[in-house]
Amino acid sequence: MSKKGQHVVPNRDGWSVRKSGSSRATAVYGTQKEAIDKAREIARNQKTELYVHGRDGRIRERDSYGNDPYPPKG
Repeated sequence: MSKKGQHVVPNRDGWSVRKSGSSRATAVYGTQKEAIDKAREIARNQKTELYVHGRDGRIRERDSYGNDPYPPKG
């Protein structure tokens, strides 16, 4: 977890929300959806990134709520 923001990661009790660089969970939820909803709220408030990891630990989804280095053109 090297990027700045909030990460939703699997753990033995369900799904954890963790701040980047932290080994401790901010909170643990029973479902991934609950964890994503809370992590999204934190990321919006802090204007950072949201990273959603799959069961295998790999990032499967990402959202930016801050200064996106690659904003959409149009």
